[in-house]
Amino acid sequence: MFPAELRETMATSANSNGHILITGGAGFIGANLAAHFLAATNSRVTVLDNLSRPGSDANLAWVQSQALAGRFRFVRADVRSVSAVREAANQACEIYHLINHCADTANSQSEFDVHVNGTLNVLDAARRSSLRPPVLYVSTAKVYEPMPSNMLKAEGSRFVPVEPGFRGIPERAATEADSPYVCWKGLADRQFLEYGRAHEVPVISLRCDTVAGPRQFENEGHGWVSHLVYSILADKPVTVYGSGLQVRDILHVSDVVNALLAARDFCPVIAGEAYNVGGGASHTASVLEMIQWIERTCHRRVSVRHAAPRAGDRAFYMADASAFRRLTGWSPRRSLQHTIRDIAAFWHAMHGQVHMPVRHPRRLEHRGLPHAA
Repeated sequence: MFPAELRETMATSANSNGHILITGGAGFIGANLAAHFLAATNSRVTVLDNLSRPGSDANLAWVQSQALAGRFRFVRADVRSVSAVREAANQACEIYHLINHCADTANSQSEFDVHVNGTLNVLDAARRSSLRPPVLYVSTAKVYEPMPSNMLKAEGSRFVPVEPGFRGIPERAATEADSPYVCWKGLADRQFLEYGRAHEVPVISLRCDTVAGPRQFENEGHGWVSHLVYSILADKPVTVYGSGLQVRDILHVSDVVNALLAARDFCPVIAGEAYNVGGGASHTASVLEMIQWIERTCHRRVSVRHAAPRAGDRAFYMADASAFRRLTGWSPRRSLQHTIRDIAAFWHAMHGQVHMPVRHPRRLEHRGLPHAA
């Protein structure tokens, strides 16, 4: 897959307590990943983020509070800045690319610049580095073509596949872009893999569906599980778009962090490919089922309003993550109920102050970007 000397470099990096770069490291997944490295390793951690995503200031302060002197560095910059990315990656032994564009209005040019050009900047910085760090990317399961309606049926409070013994969507499934966001994420995903192969940069793309857990601040249209938990705890009505039978594959953020670590550890074996990361049947829930789970777990009742389906809302997704599990031994450890409890605990710890408006920071050398997955 890669030359012997590169495999040796990757193996050394995977077991070192060196320098970690996390782009989008003040975001939801990024902050949880940074906190892990600071708590469980001796690694030095650099976070590159422009703090445009709601809650990123609070996440950054939380991560900084856990860092010993000399082990944490924050670079307020945008991945669209070539010089900032190259400088931040200069001494990195590992790079975790976790940006995700955050905007309250559609801006295809901005999304393209962030996901495609920003990803290219990160890859190019890794290629230019003498350390040849592996680059791990959290992509999205939305790159896959939606399951057609004739392959699904309504059963109880959810959609289920018509096919007996359905195991989930595999990596070989057809891809389709049904929105500008998915188009640019899909293009970045493909570019990520092709660039790695062409330039012998060790890359791994992990395709996730719904990721939920603590440190996820709420803003319109992001983090549907957390939004439901926060609304129910605050005694606010929730809106169900469409039937509510739509099914998603849901992972606790800690399980995604562990998936990134497993991918890092097995990088010499699995580099150069994209892998589904999901919980399968035991970690799926429909919108209606999730509301019921939250009500039972939090001992609350909620008023539900119904609205017309939203454009592009997919009826069913369940990951076939068997390839990643087989190659790395990873499997999710947190149940859906555990995920709900942890989100509720975060809400209580923040005294319900989890709704953050989207900000539009002043742009200085592309300082107006996205933020972390």
